[in-house]
Amino acid sequence: MQLATEAARPRILIAEDDPMIMELITTRLELAGFRTFSARNGKDALQRIADIRPDGLVLDINLPFVDGFQVLVHLMATGALQRTPTLVLTARNQPEDVRRAIGLGARDFISKPFKDDQLIARVARLVRKQTP
Repeated sequence: MQLATEAARPRILIAEDDPMIMELITTRLELAGFRTFSARNGKDALQRIADIRPDGLVLDINLPFVDGFQVLVHLMATGALQRTPTLVLTARNQPEDVRRAIGLGARDFISKPFKDDQLIARVARLVRKQTP
Protein backbone atom coordinates (compact mmCIF):
# COMPACT_ATOMS: atom_id res chain seq x y z
CA MET A 1 0.00 0.00 0.00
CA GLN A 2 2.86 2.42 0.80
CA LEU A 3 4.41 1.85 -2.64
CA ALA A 4 1.18 2.78 -4.42
CA THR A 5 0.92 5.95 -2.35
CA GLU A 6 4.55 6.84 -3.04
CA ALA A 7 4.16 6.16 -6.76
CA ALA A 8 1.08 8.40 -6.91
CA ARG A 9 2.92 11.43 -5.51
CA PRO A 10 3.91 13.88 -8.29
CA ARG A 11 7.66 14.01 -8.91
CA ILE A 12 9.11 17.51 -8.90
CA LEU A 13 12.68 18.29 -9.91
CA ILE A 14 14.09 21.40 -8.24
CA ALA A 15 17.00 23.04 -10.08
CA GLU A 16 18.49 25.48 -7.57
CA ASP A 17 22.13 26.20 -6.70
CA ASP A 18 21.59 27.86 -3.31
CA PRO A 19 21.59 25.07 -0.67
CA MET A 20 19.38 26.98 1.77
CA ILE A 21 16.75 27.79 -0.83
CA MET A 22 16.92 24.21 -2.12
CA GLU A 23 16.27 22.90 1.39
CA LEU A 24 13.38 25.33 1.90
CA ILE A 25 11.68 24.42 -1.40
CA THR A 26 12.26 20.70 -0.87
CA THR A 27 10.82 20.77 2.65
CA ARG A 28 7.75 22.78 1.65
CA LEU A 29 6.96 20.59 -1.35
CA GLU A 30 7.57 17.32 0.51
CA LEU A 31 5.21 18.43 3.30
CA ALA A 32 2.62 19.26 0.64
CA GLY A 33 2.80 15.70 -0.71
CA PHE A 34 5.23 15.96 -3.62
CA ARG A 35 8.27 13.75 -4.19
CA THR A 36 11.27 15.98 -4.80
CA PHE A 37 14.54 15.53 -6.61
CA SER A 38 17.32 18.08 -6.85
CA ALA A 39 19.88 19.44 -9.27
CA ARG A 40 22.46 22.05 -8.27
CA ASN A 41 23.23 23.28 -11.79
CA GLY A 42 21.70 23.35 -15.25
CA LYS A 43 23.81 20.50 -16.61
CA ASP A 44 22.69 18.20 -13.80
CA ALA A 45 19.09 19.37 -14.26
CA LEU A 46 19.09 18.29 -17.90
CA GLN A 47 20.51 14.87 -16.97
CA ARG A 48 18.03 14.39 -14.11
CA ILE A 49 15.12 15.35 -16.38
CA ALA A 50 16.18 12.62 -18.80
CA ASP A 51 16.65 10.09 -15.99
CA ILE A 52 13.65 10.86 -13.75
CA ARG A 53 11.12 12.26 -16.25
CA PRO A 54 9.61 14.46 -13.52
CA ASP A 55 6.00 15.57 -13.52
CA GLY A 56 7.16 19.17 -13.05
CA LEU A 57 10.27 21.33 -12.84
CA VAL A 58 11.00 24.24 -10.50
CA LEU A 59 13.82 26.07 -12.28
CA ASP A 60 16.11 28.86 -11.13
CA ILE A 61 17.55 31.06 -13.88
CA ASN A 62 20.94 31.80 -12.30
CA LEU A 63 22.39 28.29 -12.38
CA PRO A 64 26.06 27.40 -12.91
CA PHE A 65 27.34 25.74 -16.11
CA VAL A 66 24.02 25.89 -17.97
CA ASP A 67 21.64 28.67 -16.90
CA GLY A 68 17.87 28.28 -16.63
CA PHE A 69 17.22 29.96 -19.97
CA GLN A 70 19.55 27.46 -21.67
CA VAL A 71 17.75 24.61 -19.88
CA LEU A 72 14.45 25.86 -21.32
CA VAL A 73 15.97 26.14 -24.82
CA HIS A 74 17.26 22.56 -24.60
CA LEU A 75 13.95 21.21 -23.28
CA MET A 76 12.06 22.96 -26.06
CA ALA A 77 14.46 21.70 -28.74
CA THR A 78 14.19 18.09 -27.57
CA GLY A 79 10.42 18.13 -26.99
CA ALA A 80 10.89 17.42 -23.28
CA LEU A 81 9.26 20.73 -22.33
CA GLN A 82 5.83 19.43 -23.32
CA ARG A 83 6.02 16.59 -20.80
CA THR A 84 7.90 18.62 -18.16
CA PRO A 85 5.85 21.67 -17.24
CA THR A 86 8.17 24.27 -15.78
CA LEU A 87 7.83 26.92 -13.09
CA VAL A 88 10.65 29.48 -13.07
CA LEU A 89 11.49 30.56 -9.52
CA THR A 90 14.18 33.23 -9.50
CA ALA A 91 15.42 36.49 -8.05
CA ARG A 92 15.55 37.80 -11.62
CA ASN A 93 12.16 39.46 -11.90
CA GLN A 94 12.62 42.11 -14.55
CA PRO A 95 9.83 42.16 -17.16
CA GLU A 96 12.26 41.02 -19.86
CA ASP A 97 13.25 37.98 -17.76
CA VAL A 98 9.61 37.03 -17.28
CA ARG A 99 8.86 37.47 -21.00
CA ARG A 100 11.92 35.49 -22.00
CA ALA A 101 11.16 32.58 -19.64
CA ILE A 102 7.52 32.38 -20.75
CA GLY A 103 8.57 32.80 -24.39
CA LEU A 104 10.94 29.83 -23.98
CA GLY A 105 8.10 27.66 -22.72
CA ALA A 106 7.94 28.11 -18.94
CA ARG A 107 4.33 27.83 -17.79
CA ASP A 108 4.69 30.02 -14.71
CA PHE A 109 7.09 32.45 -13.02
CA ILE A 110 7.55 33.34 -9.34
CA SER A 111 10.03 35.84 -7.98
CA LYS A 112 12.16 35.26 -4.90
CA PRO A 113 11.45 35.77 -2.10
CA PHE A 114 8.26 33.72 -2.37
CA LYS A 115 5.45 32.75 -0.03
CA ASP A 116 5.20 29.04 0.81
CA ASP A 117 1.49 28.78 0.03
CA GLN A 118 1.99 30.52 -3.31
CA LEU A 119 4.75 28.09 -4.28
CA ILE A 120 2.71 25.03 -3.30
CA ALA A 121 -0.40 26.25 -5.12
CA ARG A 122 1.55 27.06 -8.29
CA VAL A 123 3.37 23.72 -8.34
CA ALA A 124 0.07 21.88 -7.77
CA ARG A 125 -1.49 23.80 -10.65
CA LEU A 126 1.54 23.12 -12.84
CA VAL A 127 1.22 19.36 -12.32
CA ARG A 128 -2.56 19.37 -12.61
CA LYS A 129 -2.41 21.11 -16.01
CA GLN A 130 -0.61 18.18 -17.59
CA THR A 131 -3.01 15.57 -16.24
CA PRO A 132 -5.42 14.44 -18.99
